[in-house]
Amino acid sequence: MTYHFGPRWTDQGVEFRLWAPAASRVELILEDPGPNPAGSAPRSCYPMSCQERGWWRSTALERPEGTPYLFRINGEHLVPDPASRQQLQDVHGPSLLVAPNSRAPSFSRRTWEELVFYEVHVGTATPEGTFAALEERLPELAALGITALELMPLADFPGKRNWGYDGVLPFAPDTTYGTPAELKHLAEAAHRAGLSLWLDVVYNHFGPEGNYLHLYAPQFFTTDQQTPWGAAIDFTVPEVRRFFLENGIYWTRDMGFDGLRLDAVHAIHDPSEEHFLSSFSRDLHASQEQKRTIFLVLENDQNEALYLQETDSPPGYAPEYDGQWNDDIHHVFHVLLTREDHGYYSEYQNDPEKLLLQALAGGFIRHGPTTLPPARFIAFLQNHDQIGNRAFGERLVTLAPKEALEAATAVLLLAPQIPLLFMGEPWGCSTPFQFFCDFSADLAEAVKTGRRSEFGLEDLPDPGAPGTWQASRLQHPPGPENGQWLHLHRKLLTLRREHLVPLLPHLKAGRATGGGETAATVLWDPSWGMHLNLHNRARPLPENLFIEQDNPLPGEIFRLPDQGWPDNGHMPPWSCIVFWRTP
Repeated sequence: MTYHFGPRWTDQGVEFRLWAPAASRVELILEDPGPNPAGSAPRSCYPMSCQERGWWRSTALERPEGTPYLFRINGEHLVPDPASRQQLQDVHGPSLLVAPNSRAPSFSRRTWEELVFYEVHVGTATPEGTFAALEERLPELAALGITALELMPLADFPGKRNWGYDGVLPFAPDTTYGTPAELKHLAEAAHRAGLSLWLDVVYNHFGPEGNYLHLYAPQFFTTDQQTPWGAAIDFTVPEVRRFFLENGIYWTRDMGFDGLRLDAVHAIHDPSEEHFLSSFSRDLHASQEQKRTIFLVLENDQNEALYLQETDSPPGYAPEYDGQWNDDIHHVFHVLLTREDHGYYSEYQNDPEKLLLQALAGGFIRHGPTTLPPARFIAFLQNHDQIGNRAFGERLVTLAPKEALEAATAVLLLAPQIPLLFMGEPWGCSTPFQFFCDFSADLAEAVKTGRRSEFGLEDLPDPGAPGTWQASRLQHPPGPENGQWLHLHRKLLTLRREHLVPLLPHLKAGRATGGGETAATVLWDPSWGMHLNLHNRARPLPENLFIEQDNPLPGEIFRLPDQGWPDNGHMPPWSCIVFWRTP
């Protein structure tokens, strides 16, 4: 496939292209490559010709890889390439010419059912905060039982620190993390370690600083809709749809990512006859090499399961998207573990155990259960949002009783939903993950003031202070005090791989019994079940089952705690039994 956006390499040289339908004049500015002080490199200027539908094109030019370039709009505004593959320094400066890959990247052979996600912010996952440093951690993740490494957004953002959701150059990995070549090296190392590599992509907005599209392509945006983060993107425009499709193709086909998580798709507004999400899935799959499987996951705050339903589109009956994050499972677990009931947790405070059973058995709580297989849902106890959007970024290990968190971890990893762990979670990391950014002065002050107003607190960490980012960086290696958590996660993930993964393609939506005065049972047809007592007091099981300390139940695979069960056959507080059952 030939990319429409970004430089195009031909036999005659490099052709530079820009979609700038609102511009009256566009010039290509080339700088000499090499070690020049910022802003001092010799420049050459080339007029670009206007083509149909607002495309501007240069003549083919012989230029080496690494050449810095900019576009000058209407004789005054210097802007980077919106499809830049790499920036020289930051989003306000020149883009760098990056040659196409000379060889195809490697890919993972992991199936959907094998996936255990590990969500990572590259800039804080290691003390160095780089692709190269993260690569060194891959063997230990694989040994633990992690099978999918999910990177938070990489799109180049302003400054040196950001979660990634304020990116403005979606094709360019942020320069603070490393180069595209180093990212591709990370992808190849992940595949050698047996890991599937995933990327979180943001197609619902551009960040508030460094986005120059309004100067020459305001058609990217619509005034009919707004998002919580700024102007909504207009997906009725063919060039806009093409831009984001090419972005997905670039990450998966050229850079070796095996799956994408589409952020906050409820904020992707599209009145077109075929919604962008449908065409994106179809065309992205069609762009891949034969026999190469990629996966797609959604985040959707509205709990819509439309794109998870099976369709009759070629090549057969399959969902357009493989899975969706299930915030309901997180929210009700959080209420059970911490008893917090403010904000959106207030919806889950009435009989949270019953609500958890509903979510485990049928998927969603808000908007009701579904009949979808449980493996269509991504479940988690923690993620970047649920930690970082707290006032002080605390993790559950500092908020919940240890025995309660252990039981919740066992349920998460041995339930038939696809589990996700946040970086550091497998070793009980207590390092906070706080909200941080590095905007220019006025915007940074506005963000700080807005966050303090949101929480009604004056002593919050300043998102723009380097110390807030530094406090969120994981330290390696984990200490001796983390050994028990690592052992628990390793054991649970081994059991999941050996016993549950082979069953996942066949498990259907479940049903739950008990709760209240008794412990609860969740059964997923045809062959998987759990007895749960996620409560701070002992309770009997329904159906007169009698449990003894030293006598496992029929088909029992795992129980927690492994000792201390009462003589009366009750389940102790914060306990679970996982079992295989005969259909």
